[in-house]
Amino acid sequence: MDKKLDKKGIGWQKIALIVVALGVASFVGNNMYKNAGVSKLNVETNRLLVDTIHQGVFQEFIPITGVVEPIKTVFIDAVEGGRIEEIYVEDGAMLKKGQKIMQLSNPNLQLNYLQSEGQIMNQINQLENLKLTREQQSLNLREQALDVEFNLDLLSKRTRRNKSLYKDDVIAQVDFEETQDQYEHLQRRKKLLAEVIRRDSMSQVVQENQLESSVDLMRRNLNISKQTLENLLVRSPIDGQLSGMDSEIGELINRSGRIAQLDDLSNFKVRGRIDEFYITRIFLNQKGSFPLGGIWYDLQIKKIYPDVRNGVFEVDMVFTAQIPPTIKRGQTVSVKLALSAETEALLIARGGFYQTTGGNWVYVIDPETNTAYKRDIKVGRQNPSFYEVTQGLKAGDIVITSSYDNFGDKDELVLK
Repeated sequence: MDKKLDKKGIGWQKIALIVVALGVASFVGNNMYKNAGVSKLNVETNRLLVDTIHQGVFQEFIPITGVVEPIKTVFIDAVEGGRIEEIYVEDGAMLKKGQKIMQLSNPNLQLNYLQSEGQIMNQINQLENLKLTREQQSLNLREQALDVEFNLDLLSKRTRRNKSLYKDDVIAQVDFEETQDQYEHLQRRKKLLAEVIRRDSMSQVVQENQLESSVDLMRRNLNISKQTLENLLVRSPIDGQLSGMDSEIGELINRSGRIAQLDDLSNFKVRGRIDEFYITRIFLNQKGSFPLGGIWYDLQIKKIYPDVRNGVFEVDMVFTAQIPPTIKRGQTVSVKLALSAETEALLIARGGFYQTTGGNWVYVIDPETNTAYKRDIKVGRQNPSFYEVTQGLKAGDIVITSSYDNFGDKDELVLK
């Protein structure tokens, strides 16, 4: 006889296990699908440098090293060589224009001056004597003209009387003709003297001008000789501080030899050295600034030196407003030299990432998943502090800015 078998149903426990198994399988399968071809790397956050993208003022500038120099330096050279007889000031002294520095002696120069002075004075005396002789000659000619005029007047009267007496047969014809001949001779002499005096006057004017020019030239030569002798006394050409003078009494200074220098400390300039890479971007009146004692001081380029040596060229910058009260000659300052105007831009801090990516992509951190993902970007201008972001990022994005050298070519960084 057959027995009836009871069918046992599937319990709820088995159903729950099946659902869980299917869910796990679905989750694993979904993750495997999503992560297919995605490379990841676990990274410790304490080794990273990050920056938050922000909108700010951007300006291209380069830092350059500058040395503070006096606004003007004058070199003092010996116009004439000689032996140092006396030194009136010490190195480092503050001098006024015209103040004595040292006295030189040069016996040969002094002797030559005395000889030249004697020769020039002798020539001047000769010229003066010649001038007096010419004046005396002119006076003699005028005196002769007066005598002729006087005698001519006398003979004129005598000729008229003799003519009347000759008509009356009182005097002989020969006496009358002799008187008349003398009168005519004096008339001719009068004309000749008048011509001589005219020409002498013209010649005298020319000679006097030549004499005056010669005397004036000789006097100027004598003044030059005197000035040469006076150059043995070395004086300060400007107000300033004396430096570089290490001469001693009794020392011989050659002609054109360097004695010292004077620095005008009423103002200062900064001599800056710039890499030749920027030579096409440097212009006159370009602005710069540097901090000192918590205050920024403004500068402006006033001179660009054309020579490029060892890959750098130099510029002179002057203060446009306030001068630091504590600044000293020879002091080194770090100048921020502007290459562009200030503009608003999206900024990312400079970092080691740029050497790996060339500014073409960065790792952007997702705070919710604590993961950094690659993102393509574009950067434009740059300065020592920031890059200008032109595409791919927005304000508030958090970016890893430290070096990517240890990340390989991973698509994602899991931050721990």
